[in-house]
Amino acid sequence: MNKLTAHGLALTIGLGFSVGAMAQAMTQLQYKTAQTGISANYKVAQATCEASAANAKDICREQANGKQKVATAELKAAYTPSETASYQVRLARADANLALALEKCDDLAGNVKDVCVKEAKATAVTAKANAKVHMKTAMAHDAAYDKASKAQGVADEKATQAQVKADEISAVARNDAATETRAAALAVAKEKCDALAGDAKGDCIKDATARFSKP
Repeated sequence: MNKLTAHGLALTIGLGFSVGAMAQAMTQLQYKTAQTGISANYKVAQATCEASAANAKDICREQANGKQKVATAELKAAYTPSETASYQVRLARADANLALALEKCDDLAGNVKDVCVKEAKATAVTAKANAKVHMKTAMAHDAAYDKASKAQGVADEKATQAQVKADEISAVARNDAATETRAAALAVAKEKCDALAGDAKGDCIKDATARFSKP
């Protein structure tokens, strides 16, 4: 593989387009080359951050860290595709976005900063919850499909039961995700209430609790 091809491979992964395009064709050599490319891009990005100062430098570094972690997860998913690997990519993105958002919150102060932090965490909770729903749903339906394929009309009842079970697993996962998302949203709302005082703050908290505590 020439240098241009290797660079293009690493760039493709870094931009997030690798999984679908490369899952069926990546060799071990391509995998190692892509790893090297990701490492090189990370070092260049970190070096570029040295031109910044204060929190701008920290934000730049966190952005470089996030891109490196996401690219690494995408590469692994491309080399050994699976629902679990895809799930890890989604988690890496959520963690990278959270770390970057928290770093940006450091430019703020007081309640505004507190709200910023809670909102960043709430976004991450939602992203991770949705990632889990996607993985569990896909795995459950894959299992149901396998059972249905093996049945081939001989045991249609079992195949149907398997599909119903998959739907139940998916429903539970969605419900869990909704619960986690509501809890995170409630935390954000309560943090915003801290900017108030007295009865206004109490009413704010009661309203937030009423809005986010139940489905």
